[in-house]
Amino acid sequence: MRERLWRAVTEGGEHAAVDVVTAAQRTGWDQEELLLDVVAAVQARVGVEWAAGRITVAQEHAATAINDRVVAALALGPAARRPEGTPRGRVTVGCVDGEWHAFPARLVAEVLRLRGWQVDYLGAQTPTPHLVAHLHSTAPDAVLLSCSLPTRLPAAHAAVTACQAVGVPVLAGGGAFGQDGRFARALGADGWAPDARGAAAVLAAGLPRPVPAAIRHTVDDLPHLADQEYTRVLRSRAALVRQALADLETRFPAMRGYSAAQRERTAEDVAHIVDFLTTALYVDDAEVFSAFLTWTADILAARGVPIDSLLTALDGLIGQLRDFPRALRLLDAGTTAVLAHVPADPLPEADESP
Repeated sequence: MRERLWRAVTEGGEHAAVDVVTAAQRTGWDQEELLLDVVAAVQARVGVEWAAGRITVAQEHAATAINDRVVAALALGPAARRPEGTPRGRVTVGCVDGEWHAFPARLVAEVLRLRGWQVDYLGAQTPTPHLVAHLHSTAPDAVLLSCSLPTRLPAAHAAVTACQAVGVPVLAGGGAFGQDGRFARALGADGWAPDARGAAAVLAAGLPRPVPAAIRHTVDDLPHLADQEYTRVLRSRAALVRQALADLETRFPAMRGYSAAQRERTAEDVAHIVDFLTTALYVDDAEVFSAFLTWTADILAARGVPIDSLLTALDGLIGQLRDFPRALRLLDAGTTAVLAHVPADPLPEADESP
């Protein structure tokens, strides 16, 4: 079934993809199983194929749009299973501000509907003030916040504290919170779940409502931020990126022959490096930065770019941040991780768990 859907999705056949899953639905396939064990697995494979350079960004977007249409067909088609009776409760599901990867949250919303919950699905990129306004008007039993990109963790932290301030518990999910949910706990979330089934189980067990309290400051949860390194590096982002690119131009001769498109992509890569360094400073976790760097090393290998370019960029940042001890520790750990990493060739198969 996964292979059939994969072929339909990658060939750009929206109707063919919908036909694959709706036919399965009519012949007795469980709707939740189709969502989580087929559609989610195909979407994970889309990401792996893009990272390996085997499909383009446009193809990745097209495949995601088709999968989104497939989810809608499963949820709203004539064979769709619809909950009956009184809802188990009401929940809000959405992505943190700046998070555009809405597909995981959409799957969670659909599974919770199947499990009998009334769900307000807010989609991608929900600004925190608008989220809080929604909570005031709907009074849900819980908010489920999705965050896939670690660079959005500071925004997730703001959303968690804002929701709790109005008495609504927060269940966090998504790759940004760590495979074990450690960043959900660090940011003060009331619960964490690794996937849609886990989220349904946590809600079924119940989340205690937080007591609305006085303003909670960021350093109350993350006392290491008192050293101001995060704030100072964040404010220096543009200058750090600009100087790192200048250093690359001087120390990595191959860059002088880059096309305009290659230069633009290099600038994006350096900006991402600085963003992940900043995030690692926020949560005080070297693995956030090192994991991104080794992933970047795999992407560069798929593009045919020498790993020396990445090491040169890191060395340039070390030179700029000599007065920032935590940042230097992160950069040293990241450099060590890159030197020890053997780029995947090819990248591993997609994890077929949602």
